[in-house]
Amino acid sequence: MKIAILDDYQNVALSLADWDSLGAQVDVFNEAFAGETAVVAALAGYEVVVAMRERTRFPASTLRQLPQLRLLVTTGPGNAAIDVDTARQLGITVCGTGYFSYPTVELTWGLILSATRLIPQQVASVRNGGWQVGLGTSLNGATLGVLGLGRLGTRVTEIGRAFGMETIAWSQNLTPQDAQAKGVAYVSRDELFARSDVLSVHVVLSERTRGLVGARELRLMKPTAILVNTSRGPVIDETALLGTLREKRIAGAALDVFDREPLPADHPLRSMDNAVVTPHIGYVSRDLYEVFYRDAVEDIAAWAAGSPQRTLT
Repeated sequence: MKIAILDDYQNVALSLADWDSLGAQVDVFNEAFAGETAVVAALAGYEVVVAMRERTRFPASTLRQLPQLRLLVTTGPGNAAIDVDTARQLGITVCGTGYFSYPTVELTWGLILSATRLIPQQVASVRNGGWQVGLGTSLNGATLGVLGLGRLGTRVTEIGRAFGMETIAWSQNLTPQDAQAKGVAYVSRDELFARSDVLSVHVVLSERTRGLVGARELRLMKPTAILVNTSRGPVIDETALLGTLREKRIAGAALDVFDREPLPADHPLRSMDNAVVTPHIGYVSRDLYEVFYRDAVEDIAAWAAGSPQRTLT
């Protein structure tokens, strides 16, 4: 059995689980693939593939070009980048792993604090021999707006209240009753953008949410507001956001997710002084990676024994 572990950017997969217990050839790919042709060329001949979240896409066209693939394990309980229906038709078993969301919640607050207190600029100044630069803002008494009040959004608002913030929320399926039950004020879509001092995005990417934050919504925001996204890049219209940041119509953006990942080396977001940018690390923590890879090994062993577990439907 040949096993491929994909997109192990930090080169840690082999150290976080007992791969030797599988008695198989295990190969690790540390770099992102350039496209479908590269994926097919690299994975030809592998019976088992372990994918890290949605870093590598497996649409029907890719799966059909991998005739030896029999098991595809994704870290996490689901993966929108895998065509599960086509995999089933081709006789490919797809399994998931355990997951918990608090690392993303924690990173959200790291981004909020970095953007509001100008932490990256202050660190850069000290490293360059300088001292205080700019003037950050505090959170106590400010309004935290959350776009999407699911598991992550709810936890983000709980922490916001601990900072002394007023919390408001809107999403397409949110009701005033649901918001009230979670201690959050329900507002209209326009009010969410107009009132928020910090606006954090926590919706799942779908055709309904793609481009949900566009030029119109960005124009509603305060010039002192911060936009935070740890959800998925395409929820925000990137072209509209770049224009907003260039013209400094909001105070800044703190982003962990992007339309294209990895972010191209020449992307303007890399050099904007009013953008705090991290490389999609919301779920990248040692404790969660240990769950991912431990469960992946268990999935492979269970499948090899004829009793697949955590199968995706």
